Amino acid sequence: MSPSLHRIGRLAAVALSAAALSAGVAGCSGGSSTDEVKSSGATAGGVSRVAITLAAGGSGDTCSVDHDSVPAGPVTFTITNRSSTAITEVELLSQQKIIGEKENLAPGLKPVSFTVTLGGGQYQIYCPGGSPETVRFTVTGKAAASPTGGAQQLLVDGTKEYSTYVAGQVSGMVTAVEKLQRDVDAGDLEAAKRQYGVARPFYEHIESDVEGFVLPGHNATDNSGNLDYLIDMRASNLDPAVGWHGFHAVERDLWQRGKITASTRKLAAELTTNVKKLAELSKTLTFKPEDLANGAAGLLEEVQANKIKGEEESFSHIDLVDFAANVEGAQQSFAYLRPGLQKIDPALTAQIGKRFDSTRSMLDEYRDPEAIGGYRAYTAALRSADANKLSQNVQALQDSLARLAEKVATA
Repeated sequence: MSPSLHRIGRLAAVALSAAALSAGVAGCSGGSSTDEVKSSGATAGGVSRVAITLAAGGSGDTCSVDHDSVPAGPVTFTITNRSSTAITEVELLSQQKIIGEKENLAPGLKPVSFTVTLGGGQYQIYCPGGSPETVRFTVTGKAAASPTGGAQQLLVDGTKEYSTYVAGQVSGMVTAVEKLQRDVDAGDLEAAKRQYGVARPFYEHIESDVEGFVLPGHNATDNSGNLDYLIDMRASNLDPAVGWHGFHAVERDLWQRGKITASTRKLAAELTTNVKKLAELSKTLTFKPEDLANGAAGLLEEVQANKIKGEEESFSHIDLVDFAANVEGAQQSFAYLRPGLQKIDPALTAQIGKRFDSTRSMLDEYRDPEAIGGYRAYTAALRSADANKLSQNVQALQDSLARLAEKVATA
């Protein structure tokens, strides 16, 4: 099962409850759009079917939808990538929440599908890097019931749904790291580099949620039992008593040393083992609303502290891949809190939503379908030219998010 397949399985389950949030949702969140409603999707066995086709084009790769309107109920989206290298993922969005997606859509592979149950309202099909990037998608008929209850209940409901999102990310990471290990074991340097770029975002989406695990039998200050150290430690802060393990030790071998050795194979195998341990331990995770708020702010602090400096991926220079993943993870935390926040402070909720849109649009300028992870390499030259602009945009978003935890904790 590919990372995206497992993740979508989780997200589809989320969507059953998320459909309740779909009534009256906003239109396109960014990028170009099409207003033409082609026709209602074909329905068979009570399920509407929508085909999305990705293809190379002279004026940009295209993301076309055979039907952009369906009746409320179960909908199966089937995605075929005929020839596009610019578009590698497709998302179904509602109120900035990802309620269905497929990633790693290489051209020529078999079509892939996901199914969600949708209430009446407006959605967006987002094809980053495509033309258009965003297609309005209309669901007709009865709108799902709007979420009910007070602000606190809506926040609690959001945290329960968010737990499912985190579980999907962890499962996707296990699958992606297992593939990385297979590429390393096969001695395929270029495949391993590409897969490294696929695996990294899963951790960066949820880093603030899973970085506190200590293995049984170890104390909190013992790095040999600290899973965050063993999975994600950078060269700048190594514990000589424990040595270097995890993603960035593998990254060093693939890029700086430029070869796969027996040590690289051992590191990749250790990484798989530790990610699987993380997956087991993360099953115990539960969240409070302020955990999501603090986590979103924490992910943006990670961006400012490490990604903008180019410290995180000092060998591969895929810092913008991690940057985008941190922003997406923070945005999902916010999206799951949004129904409750809307009752507490609608002005702040709207402001944060717009700043997420602005940040995602800014990051889209750096997309490169030929690059590992889908973003331009964050070289010293690019950092010198653009770090200030990136930092200022993130700071504006971070300033707004910093107010969230207090808002939700006192709701």
